[in-house]
Amino acid sequence: MDHSNHMVPTTDPHSGHQHPTTSGQHGNHEGGSGGMHMQMTFYFGYDNVEVLFTGLVINSAGEMAGAFVAVFLLAMLYEGLKIAREALLRKSQVSIRYNSMPVPGPNGTTLMETHKTVGQQMVSIPHVLQTCLHVIQVVISYFLMLIFMTYNAYLCIAVAAGAGTGYFLFSWKKAVVVDITEHCH
Repeated sequence: MDHSNHMVPTTDPHSGHQHPTTSGQHGNHEGGSGGMHMQMTFYFGYDNVEVLFTGLVINSAGEMAGAFVAVFLLAMLYEGLKIAREALLRKSQVSIRYNSMPVPGPNGTTLMETHKTVGQQMVSIPHVLQTCLHVIQVVISYFLMLIFMTYNAYLCIAVAAGAGTGYFLFSWKKAVVVDITEHCH
């Protein structure tokens, strides 16, 4: 793998003049903005991998191993948090009602669609707790998405393996209820 830098002429959008700039595989600076080039394909590497925050950069195999473990645990936490919120909802003595209705299926068959209705008071300790846990869950899910969008294969594997392990460990007791309205994580 060639890590050498190459001189590439770039055109200044303001003056129209060409200037030689150095471009490498990672950490490519464009113009005077100081921004890093975003990787757009999956790659295995641990040189100059920026994760979530400015200054949080992986530059060694040891740092990548640590990041892998942290991302793996974060993905497991995300799955555990989803199950914990369901358990808290059941435990908070909230009335849950399942409504089923027939819907037309393929080839003239009839399928039953089930919707879950949850009744609780808006201003209550259980609902405030659920709201706080929901915010944490959303933040973690976006962090995992942004980590995956680094396209670093090691970090992507950590997200997938952590989510799978978390689901395996925490979801085995959960009753299988398919929520047809859930389109993303």
